Amino acid sequence: MANLTKMLTELQTIAAHPRTMVDKYLNEGKKVVGCFPIYSAEELVHAAGMIPMGIWGGQVNPSTAGQYVPIFICSIMRSCLEFGMQNKFKGLSAVIMPILCDTFRGMSGAWRVGVKDIPLIGLIQPQNRQTEGAGEFLAAEYAAVKTKLEAIAGHPITDEAITASIAVYNAHSAAMREFAEVANDHLDIVTPKIRHAVMKSAQFMEKAAHTEIVGKIVNELKALPVHQWKGKKVILTGITAEPDDLLDIFAQNNIAVVGDDLAQESRQYRTAIPTGCGSPLECLAQQWLDRKACSTVHEVHNTRGALLVDLAKKYRADGVIVCLMSFCDAEEYASPLLVKQLAAAEIPALC
Repeated sequence: MANLTKMLTELQTIAAHPRTMVDKYLNEGKKVVGCFPIYSAEELVHAAGMIPMGIWGGQVNPSTAGQYVPIFICSIMRSCLEFGMQNKFKGLSAVIMPILCDTFRGMSGAWRVGVKDIPLIGLIQPQNRQTEGAGEFLAAEYAAVKTKLEAIAGHPITDEAITASIAVYNAHSAAMREFAEVANDHLDIVTPKIRHAVMKSAQFMEKAAHTEIVGKIVNELKALPVHQWKGKKVILTGITAEPDDLLDIFAQNNIAVVGDDLAQESRQYRTAIPTGCGSPLECLAQQWLDRKACSTVHEVHNTRGALLVDLAKKYRADGVIVCLMSFCDAEEYASPLLVKQLAAAEIPALC
């Protein structure tokens, strides 16, 4: 139990202080590339032998970002720009920004003028995924990103390296899915805040290293007797369930998180990267085409409501909490339909 507590504490510390990991990798002589949420082609950074480092903003009262962006935009993006302009991301060789929404479109220009010393690599995923050329277009986008990363790394990124990285990322996703399952048998230990920290810390560690520690945590949990949780259970959905003060409210009221559809957490791990579908870049592109139930990924027929209903029934949740960030257009458009679909299934929803 002491070893389990130590590992969980380590991941909590990393999730709370990602700058320590940036400095650790830089001191090891590795190059670090920042990756904006949520689908930033980390596999290509990894294949280049560099460290993909998640950029998720933070709790800050912006004082400089207002030069280039209005106050009524996503708080993650605004705080990211604030940190960039305050030199908090010093040492990053570049950042990759997926242009997933209107805020990102404006932020790409704001970053270029506000944070001149960290180059921005743009990435456009096609939202019309039914058209025949969608996969080909995205593979070409990945090829352009790959070329820019090669210039930073100083060497080519081979197909073999990308294939190896795909295997690393698929293994990590599987480990995270297993953790989410096993954690539900130990809700006395895996509190909402600890569950979040295990998920979030993955953004700031080399994936194989994170997979290893999560695997050890899962084995330690499996060795313990199953805990019979007596409190309420909820499913979370949205972009992120932050700050930690929000999760503390759950714990204080004997509420456990038994599943999530959060962009910062399980949403990015539920769709594996396929293999055998052509070149490695084509496989990465196919993963995007396969994604479902995400507010940043256009669907002709919405599947997210059904996914939440299924999650709530599978884990016998007492309700679903929609963690809606102010000024997040994609989530704000989606939430009324989600609440309606949950109500039709007689599942309580709190936004």
